[in-house]
Amino acid sequence: MGERKVLNKYIPADFDPKLVPRGKKPKDDLVPVRMMLPFSIQCSTCSSFLYRGRKFNSKKEPVRGIDGKYLGIQRFRFYIKCSDCSRPITFLTDPKNADYEMESGGTRNYEVWHDENKTNADFEKQNEEDEKLDSMKALENRVAESQREMAELDALEEIRAMNARHVGLMKGGGKRLDAAGAVLKAREEAMGKKGEEV
Repeated sequence: MGERKVLNKYIPADFDPKLVPRGKKPKDDLVPVRMMLPFSIQCSTCSSFLYRGRKFNSKKEPVRGIDGKYLGIQRFRFYIKCSDCSRPITFLTDPKNADYEMESGGTRNYEVWHDENKTNADFEKQNEEDEKLDSMKALENRVAESQREMAELDALEEIRAMNARHVGLMKGGGKRLDAAGAVLKAREEAMGKKGEEV
């Protein structure tokens, strides 16, 4: 039974490692990759949905040609098969947007967060155009912005004052704690007298 757990093998004296054949794959060969879908897809043949996070055995290859690299970063193409109709679906990496791009075999489902930056940029651009055309609107926006900043500064000052009080209570404890204790004691005695009177 000990033979199957051998840690070192016998190497003959005339062994030449250069003569051992090595299996080399051609450079254009597809590399199998176990991956999860980075976005939801609807198959264009059978209309079934493949949801984000689903595991697939995919094939990966580097993209060739002009679109093969973006700023020196290699783009990759992934091949998967639809789980219902076995139609091949391909998508590419998109280093420009730090995302993926559908190529063929299906359509990418709409994702709200995906368009959030675009919507915000369009909104800001629209506001700038409105301000250029309407000087009263620009003035109103500036006044509202300054009021918001003043409210934020007031809230910040209040927080700083509270922190300073807390630090004073923690550090100097003596007089301030005694004064706070006296106020609490006086309040309790007043409450006690009112309770006795009733």
